[in-house]
Amino acid sequence: MVQIPTAPLTVPPLELESAAYLATPINGGSYPGIVVLQEIFGVNAHIREVTERIAKEGYVAIAPALFQRITPGFETGYNPQDIKIGRKYKEQTKVSELLGDIQATIDYLKTQPQVKKDAIGCIGFCFGGHVAYLAAILPDIKTTASFYGSGITTQTPGGGSPTVTRTPEIMGTLYAFFGMEDASIPVEQVNKIEAELEKHHSHRVFRYDEADHGFFCNHRASYNSEAAADAWEQVKLLFRQL
Repeated sequence: MVQIPTAPLTVPPLELESAAYLATPINGGSYPGIVVLQEIFGVNAHIREVTERIAKEGYVAIAPALFQRITPGFETGYNPQDIKIGRKYKEQTKVSELLGDIQATIDYLKTQPQVKKDAIGCIGFCFGGHVAYLAAILPDIKTTASFYGSGITTQTPGGGSPTVTRTPEIMGTLYAFFGMEDASIPVEQVNKIEAELEKHHSHRVFRYDEADHGFFCNHRASYNSEAAADAWEQVKLLFRQL
């Protein structure tokens, strides 16, 4: 059971207010906090469902709207036009702003009486999977689940050295999940990510045969129930470390 606010929660990142979606356990007590990072489709039904699902496992979960600076309140579906629009907004994001907004979200979580201040995790999908890899460098983030984050080895939001070059800065444990049929993340890139993680950090890389990009999202045609179920069990094990 979770409590869901009737209106978006306001989080003040940098100089701009940003909407977020919050789900908390109904029972009193103290719980770790989890930041949920969206795909290019915004904080849509799938991301809200994931946020609630995490809260039901015993976490205070919050999904900040990563495109709020560009297009407040944005959410969309999964058709080709939706993908085109989402990519356009993704390309306007910058590392400094994304990390600032995530840190502001963490700071908000720490003000909540139910949240254990030293037990913060992160999970992200697609674009959010890439951003989660970046967020793992924040000192507050103890555990990170990065799902099919494309571009980690080739670029970074706003330009600059590829995100994989920041792997030595990761502070905690990172689990990365990839579908082996995902054309946007060739196996060579998965191998490079795993090789960099092996040099520096506690991590696990999960590879799912016959799974494509977006395999965790049951709203997408690429949903793979078997891979999604296994990945969810791994995420639960990861977050239990908090």
